[in-house]
Amino acid sequence: MMRSPVLAAAGLAAALALAGPSSAERATVLRQIDVPHNYYFREMYLPQLTSGPSALAWSPDGSEIVYSMQGSLWRQALDSGVAVQLTAGPGYDYQPDWSPDGKRIVFARYDKDAIELLLLDLASGDVRPLTDSGAVNLEPRWSPDGKRLAFVSTRDTGRFNVFVGDITGESLTARQLVPERESSVERYYYSRFDHEISPAWLPDGDAVLYVSNRDVPYGTGNLWLHPLGDDAEPRLVRREETSWRARPDVAPDGKRIAYASYLGRQWHQLWVDRIDGVAEPFPLSYGEFDVTGARWSPDGERIAYIVNESGDLAIRVQEFVGGRTLALAAAERRYLQPMHGVELSIVDEQGEPLPARLALTGSDGRAYGPAGAWLHADHEFDRDVANSETVYFHADGAVRLDLPPGPANLTVWHGPEFEVVGRDFEVVADGPNRVRVTVPRLDLPSAWQDWSGGDVHVHMNYGGTYRATPETLHAQARAEDLDVVFNLVVNKEQRVPDVGYFSTEPDAVSDDKALVLHQQEYHTSVWGHLGLLGLDSHLLLPDYSAYPYTAAASWHPDNVTIARLAREQGALVGYVHPFDAPAPDPAGAGRLTNMLPVNAALGLVDYYEVTGFADHRTSAEVWYRLLNCGARIAAAGGTDAMTNYASLRGPVGLNRVYVDIGEAPLAPAARRDAWLAALGDGRSMATNGPLVGLTVNGQKPEEGSGLRATRGESLEVRGFLRSAVPVEHLELVYNGEVVERFAAGEGRSADILTRVPATASGWLLLRGWSGDSNPAILDQYPYATTSPVYVTVDGSGRVRSPKDAAYLEAWLDRVREAAAAHPDYNNDAERNTVLAHIDDAKSFYSNCR
Repeated sequence: MMRSPVLAAAGLAAALALAGPSSAERATVLRQIDVPHNYYFREMYLPQLTSGPSALAWSPDGSEIVYSMQGSLWRQALDSGVAVQLTAGPGYDYQPDWSPDGKRIVFARYDKDAIELLLLDLASGDVRPLTDSGAVNLEPRWSPDGKRLAFVSTRDTGRFNVFVGDITGESLTARQLVPERESSVERYYYSRFDHEISPAWLPDGDAVLYVSNRDVPYGTGNLWLHPLGDDAEPRLVRREETSWRARPDVAPDGKRIAYASYLGRQWHQLWVDRIDGVAEPFPLSYGEFDVTGARWSPDGERIAYIVNESGDLAIRVQEFVGGRTLALAAAERRYLQPMHGVELSIVDEQGEPLPARLALTGSDGRAYGPAGAWLHADHEFDRDVANSETVYFHADGAVRLDLPPGPANLTVWHGPEFEVVGRDFEVVADGPNRVRVTVPRLDLPSAWQDWSGGDVHVHMNYGGTYRATPETLHAQARAEDLDVVFNLVVNKEQRVPDVGYFSTEPDAVSDDKALVLHQQEYHTSVWGHLGLLGLDSHLLLPDYSAYPYTAAASWHPDNVTIARLAREQGALVGYVHPFDAPAPDPAGAGRLTNMLPVNAALGLVDYYEVTGFADHRTSAEVWYRLLNCGARIAAAGGTDAMTNYASLRGPVGLNRVYVDIGEAPLAPAARRDAWLAALGDGRSMATNGPLVGLTVNGQKPEEGSGLRATRGESLEVRGFLRSAVPVEHLELVYNGEVVERFAAGEGRSADILTRVPATASGWLLLRGWSGDSNPAILDQYPYATTSPVYVTVDGSGRVRSPKDAAYLEAWLDRVREAAAAHPDYNNDAERNTVLAHIDDAKSFYSNCR
């Protein structure tokens, strides 16, 4: 999924270079879908724009395959290296299925913030709509007689349901196959309503196979068979915790099913089962990569599928008996319109090649990338300034690709220390089409050379489209100008992707440009998620707790227990993606279980993702309350980016933390230690774009700040702002209150010198933010904050805030109430341990009154 030119008149370049504040509001892509955790289903289920092939289907005679690639449909004979383009927008085309008579192809088109079904006439090339509901319509499949269609649609409910309809001429009349059903099973990632996805016909056309989570708490559910007769009831075929990508296909013999499964593994592979449901499945492929989208050949002797073994996507055709495999590669692409070669060169101010992130739009309004590039689409966009979400790719300074003739638009990013550069250019038929872009560094203060940027929260692989490796993560970090990136090993339901990469040492790919570190995120369904950085012995197992309907249903181990185990290994402990708006309300309805105030009271929180996959201002509001009661917690930034996603909340380093590391050691392990020490000491600044810095009486942010003053004493405050985008508010915060606001030239640069009276023991920080989104920053709005400078007034370091103490005590009361009532502890000792931790934290906040 992709972006059209962001501003119809000026294009993306002008919009990103100097975009000022507007009534900008980012909202999720395809927001008509009413299903929780769109971050997961969008990547793992909805079609994505990729430079390699995605979904495929066989021709009726088995000699050709039609597939989607770069948002278009292509056909290719198995004995040919030539791919012939069939569609070229508008919009982006996916999930083709070839009609049994060989004359038409049905497919899904993403355009105008919806996905509709269309018919392509192969003889004439005409494309006509089948649906016009404004909903999300997916996975169309012809019936064996070519008279009906099964597909998935969100129409009427906003949820995924299978529909079956009759095709008359160019019109489709369809009904929902399974009535809407609300389940009594508690679900975390999925709607309380059952869904049905991924339909496939039986050869006789009398029944449809599909995937449904009917009364299933985790995963997209089981394989079901639904006869189409009156009053027919579905029959369970296979019970398994699938994850959006099973997409079963029925063999021509009507007895076997091929589907993608990660059963007992960390990656999807090709499995085969019997449709009568009386057997156990067996794998037909093996490897540390994904095999998905399997389709039987018409004769039942081969299976074609999509594989990401190389990292990017490719098509393979495997013989069922013997396993011989053919790679279907497009050595030549024949386009519907003229295309011309373009060479892009991205350099720094010294003219040296510069790795960077690029967004490129052609004259047809579609996003483009070079062959083999990993295209990534933003997960949100602002409808007031954009027609679709931003699509980008990473490149190592030089890019060669084909574009249609006419005006094109390029935007280049290289992290917050550099300008965002936009460039409009013309693609001409007679060439040469060479574009050179210089990316200048911001005019940063001299002290900035001691700062080092890192993303403390990244997941290298997490069930996404591509297959990431430490090498690809390192390349992305370099393109985003990240010095350090933490790949946090964590579960996705019962899988733990990347568990084999965990290491107490920096990855071997680490060099003087970027460190890659494999550490841990600890998941619970109730206490909040923890980042564990610097574990020097082993991964903490199990990697999760408090999962209902599992053997890990107990609320023990809680986050206090896990934090202490991590501290025994010398690790820093952080709370990640803390809070969305509104902030937790201890007096509100519902269950409040997040354990952040408990860990903070017991001194078991080292850092906090003020900028992260949450609302930054809301997260800061909770952080301020903890600081106001005497907790000392460093500001950090973590994107929670899944680097192998084609559609993600990212990119890597979107949310990051800079630490004052001084002169960095050269050896990777020593640099890691120095970096973690700086973060643990609170010498940090968190941001998604703007850069801010602060000293108070010459003291930089640091947990052990030795700043002492007498009441009323004038404190000298120095600070700065540098930003590639305008920042509306630059504010000095003292114990949670804004005590001074500063003007900045065009909202992008300021140097501060002021004085404020010391009124109470506590803390000061500098923050910069805007109320609206900016298209140059793929986040809710620009935001940056320093960690606090702590000050002791009149010799007493005791911090008092009765209002915040009351808020946090009420929070603890709610947590204790929920913890005491939980029925699934394994024994009384577990419950008592959890309650004791909460009780131990109470006195900390009573001392704040």
